[in-house]
Amino acid sequence: MQRRSFLKSGLLSTGSLALAPALFANNTARQGEAFHLDYAPHQGMFNSAGKDFIDQIKYMHDLGFRSIEDNGMPSRSVQEQTKIGETLAKLDMRMGVFVVPKGGNGANTLAAKKKEHVDIFLDGCRKSVEIAKRCNAKWATVVPGNFERSLPLAVQTANVIEALRRGAEIFEPHGLTMVLEPLSDSPDLFLRYTAQTYEICKAVNSPSCKILFDAYHIQKNEGNLIKNMELCWDEIPYIQVGDNPGRKEPTTGEVNYKNVFKFLYEKGYKGVVGMEHGMSKSGKEGEERLVQAYREVDDFL
Repeated sequence: MQRRSFLKSGLLSTGSLALAPALFANNTARQGEAFHLDYAPHQGMFNSAGKDFIDQIKYMHDLGFRSIEDNGMPSRSVQEQTKIGETLAKLDMRMGVFVVPKGGNGANTLAAKKKEHVDIFLDGCRKSVEIAKRCNAKWATVVPGNFERSLPLAVQTANVIEALRRGAEIFEPHGLTMVLEPLSDSPDLFLRYTAQTYEICKAVNSPSCKILFDAYHIQKNEGNLIKNMELCWDEIPYIQVGDNPGRKEPTTGEVNYKNVFKFLYEKGYKGVVGMEHGMSKSGKEGEERLVQAYREVDDFL
């Protein structure tokens, strides 16, 4: 399972900035070679390919990436959604997550059991079915919104479960899965922890309601990444990453992504690993650093 040679391991362990050009030259020679895990960039990571997202997708494929993410897919025109789907199909690439329109974020909370909030969520689910058909998506991100602090926590949880069951009923006939994402952006957000999300998914009891495990948010909220994935593994079909602090590419923060990705690889994970983060450097230099970082952690597998 370990493919790296002693020499390669020694070079990577030095961390010398002087090695970066040589490492990227090796990456360039390997353009088109797929990674061991299915990392998914998003628009704006490879602007050197041009402003057009289709051109960026083709360039991502040339670099060895085999999936993309696009949170803002619902805001694109029908024509552009369709074109993206056709491009991905031709390149044999997968579409990762997009965000369900008005999917409960912020003050529009499913925890309150307010009809207007639930109606907005369900309308977003219906729209997501059509969006997914155009771009060949299988997953859509949902965040239940903020706490409703006038209600007991157990009642809020029951309200969220009830709303999500109704959303799952919309998704199930179409093979679309909403993935619930615990976030660290604000303590006002209802969904923040892995075990909490696991409990909700078990209660919804649908193949169309699962967990989006974003390692950046989980590292901030509770840490213990591998253990939390292990505990909730049967409800996690989708992973996102970003190093902490800073939310940049792996190797820029405190998370040992070599170990995290080794865990995923040895579990036989075949899903998408969304690159839900920024970049430590700008321009072409940043793109080279990004690819170098993913090659480094992926070569560990």
